[in-house]
Amino acid sequence: MEKERLNKYLAACGVCSRREADRLIQEGRVTVNGQKAITGMQVNEKDQITVNGKQVHNQNERVVLAYYKPVGVICTEKDRHAEKKITDQIDFPVRVTYAGRLDKDSEGLLLLTNDGGLIDAMMRGSAGHEKEYAVRVNKEVTEGFVQKLEAGVYLTELGVKTRPCKVRKTGKFSFRIVLTQGLNRQIKRMAGELGYRVTAIKRVRVLNIELADLKPGQFRPLSEDELRVLYKLCEKPARTDQGKKSQNIVIQ
Repeated sequence: MEKERLNKYLAACGVCSRREADRLIQEGRVTVNGQKAITGMQVNEKDQITVNGKQVHNQNERVVLAYYKPVGVICTEKDRHAEKKITDQIDFPVRVTYAGRLDKDSEGLLLLTNDGGLIDAMMRGSAGHEKEYAVRVNKEVTEGFVQKLEAGVYLTELGVKTRPCKVRKTGKFSFRIVLTQGLNRQIKRMAGELGYRVTAIKRVRVLNIELADLKPGQFRPLSEDELRVLYKLCEKPARTDQGKKSQNIVIQ
């Protein structure tokens, strides 16, 4: 099996950049087959590699996690002024990033993955992938309000009309909405155009993946069946090794 430089291998696994890998190696925080790594050494997938004591998954393994983003956590990786970056909340041996954002004051389901192709497929606006939200507003939800949301709302600030969507009243001040586009602050803008103010948003579903029983701050690897359907919906071939290893694991 062909070997490559350790720093390149770590970067390909999504652990960190090559420069950061060199720094970790120099600080003695990387081991290969139980021995401290040396800058410039060659490795391959047969080698047992750890970073900070955690085993690195090989670069061909794809990881997809369902994560309950709490209110206050920011979908960013590099903003040093952010108090709670999403990348600081996930303790997982593979570096993952988010597929789709949630506002700081919103909560609920985020999918995290190291598969850049999957992220691109999910973020493609023309694909019409469904995302479902539970929403609370400051005034009573009327039938007229529901019908106007479903028909599409012209957003003055953005100069566009939203796509028709599915809306279901769930309480005097609450409703569920299923969107197939991801305009900036779309639900808040839609409600605002109709004279309502959103007081809470929770995303409960992305495509076939549901928030279900996850609590704020928890995450879990997707099951084999969830992965297969998700990749099919995104028109990507599924890799189901992860699902076989990690069904029903929930991490706080």
